[in-house]
Amino acid sequence: QLSCLLKMVTLHGIPEDLDSYPKDLLLFLSPSDYAGTGSCSQFFVHVGKANVDVLPREAPQRQQLLLQALECLKIPGTQINEEDAEVLGRLVCDLGGDYIRSSGGRLLKGLSQCGSFLPEQEEAIRDVLSSGNTTLGPPAAWSAFTLRQLGGLIPVLDHSILQQIPK
Repeated sequence: QLSCLLKMVTLHGIPEDLDSYPKDLLLFLSPSDYAGTGSCSQFFVHVGKANVDVLPREAPQRQQLLLQALECLKIPGTQINEEDAEVLGRLVCDLGGDYIRSSGGRLLKGLSQCGSFLPEQEEAIRDVLSSGNTTLGPPAAWSAFTLRQLGGLIPVLDHSILQQIPK
């Protein structure tokens, strides 16, 4: 439906008020198409707010969006800063374990909004959390407030982390 809606909206070119349309619509548009109405980083700010789960995880469009976002933000390696993580928004759900590990706790906020994880992502999240090198500190110092902050990451916690959390 979104793909068809995009065809209708862009029938006579890309509208100038594209930002007023549903964010999910942008998942079917390329940053180069959007370039006439704004920058690629502005495009990915909007895409990051979209429900990326509209596209299956293995969909070429979804994988291409992540690659284009990393290129647009000029992220050279696997380390992502907080500002870029904010721009990526829900696209962080598709980052591999190497990005999660080398970015430390900077991706945790975005990752907590993801619906599901691949096994390598889960392992990387556990590595980051158990290291204690995040704003949350080590699991032994966590409280009920910390667990609320973790939100969607709680199912990823394994026995070794859970047994460290104070009652």
